[in-house]
Amino acid sequence: MKLWGGRFTKETNQLVHNFNASIGFDQKFYHQDIRGSIAHVTMLAKQGILTDAEKDTIIAGLSGIEKDIENGTLVIDGTQEDIHSFVEANLIARVGEVGKKLHTGRSRNDQVALDMKLYIRDEIAAVDELLLSLLEELHTLMKNNVTTYMPGFTHLQKAQPVTLAHHIGAYFEMFKRDRSRLADTKARLNYCPLGAGALAGTTYPLDREYTASLLDFTGATLNSMDSVSDRDYLIELLSAFSTIMMHLSRFCEEIIIWNSNEYRFITLDDAYSTGSSIMPQKKNPDIAELVRGKTGRVYGALVSILTTMKALPLAYNKDMQEDKELTFDAIDTVKGCLALFTGMISTMTVNNDNMESSAKNGFTNATDAADYLVNHGVPFRDAHGIVGQLVLFCEQKGIALDDMTLEEYKAISPVFEEDIFEAIKMETCVTKRNTLGAPGPAVMEEVIQRNEEYLKNK
Repeated sequence: MKLWGGRFTKETNQLVHNFNASIGFDQKFYHQDIRGSIAHVTMLAKQGILTDAEKDTIIAGLSGIEKDIENGTLVIDGTQEDIHSFVEANLIARVGEVGKKLHTGRSRNDQVALDMKLYIRDEIAAVDELLLSLLEELHTLMKNNVTTYMPGFTHLQKAQPVTLAHHIGAYFEMFKRDRSRLADTKARLNYCPLGAGALAGTTYPLDREYTASLLDFTGATLNSMDSVSDRDYLIELLSAFSTIMMHLSRFCEEIIIWNSNEYRFITLDDAYSTGSSIMPQKKNPDIAELVRGKTGRVYGALVSILTTMKALPLAYNKDMQEDKELTFDAIDTVKGCLALFTGMISTMTVNNDNMESSAKNGFTNATDAADYLVNHGVPFRDAHGIVGQLVLFCEQKGIALDDMTLEEYKAISPVFEEDIFEAIKMETCVTKRNTLGAPGPAVMEEVIQRNEEYLKNK
């Protein structure tokens, strides 16, 4: 059954039908489509457009269709053009002529817009739960690694000592912002388009605000043309998803580096690694690499919807049907990557000694040696040059600043005394950095407590 056809004298060419059909992917909407239809007929009965008996018959039929789809009794096949036609055809087959009244006062245009919004709203909630699970794992890592010293990097060069808790905390902030972006997207999309019709509303006395309330929307949309042609919320969603994937990809890049033989900061669990078909010694970080690779896939979805929408006149155009497959794929990709990444970091082993050793051997305490001199009256520019000589000396001897003797220090600057060794210890370097947001244990514990409160109030 087609929802249209009276004006046509010939059947649609099969290739055209196949090209035009969307049921292969919009069948994901069956729950949302039925929920929207139940709200619609409830409103129609309230407004006296349907009788209560007609409403009850239609709702019973729709509920039966949903139940049969879920238990496998009713299979969604490709004989219908889309999920809306499928549901309506099955409803008429079950309840008879009254089923033909389901579509009173609405168009497929506002129906599609509604289904997509309902679906996206549900999926935002699902992605948010996965982000929360990831944040909880990051929080655990932070709590367990307040004194796990490691090098901080700039330009991928060892810079200053930090802690693993501090490093992980940077990602905690990123994923917090990701949750905020999703919440913003949900708030803006949460207006009900049903009742907008094809583009110009309807002559039926619909109560659109009532329909919106039945479906937990903030309210009804205020322009019927915008209602059926708006895909801004999908662009926002895919932009937020792209940012999530960018954050995951950055983290994955670090996991890959940390897992390498050269660093050995962490060891990935066997369950989240693979081997080589030819090199028996290999243990590859494939999950991290795949997440990094799939980031481009989500970026592609964002660019695709932007390109699709860039020249479309008002109101609805069939081009907009292209929004679904790419959005569905992006949702599945983001959800899969979040779940696997969370599992990967929750099972990895942190090699504390290797991290601290790398910080010492990378001269990450050089700035603290310069600060020591400044605190003893040496101008910073001179102190900078003196410590540069210390680093050069250490590089020539293949040692760290911690390994120099006091005599060697004094040979370069007589200002150095025995307390230099305490001043450049990893623990000292980190502990002294106690401004909010720094890696010092006192402020780190404060941040962890704030994170605890954030997770409690999720």
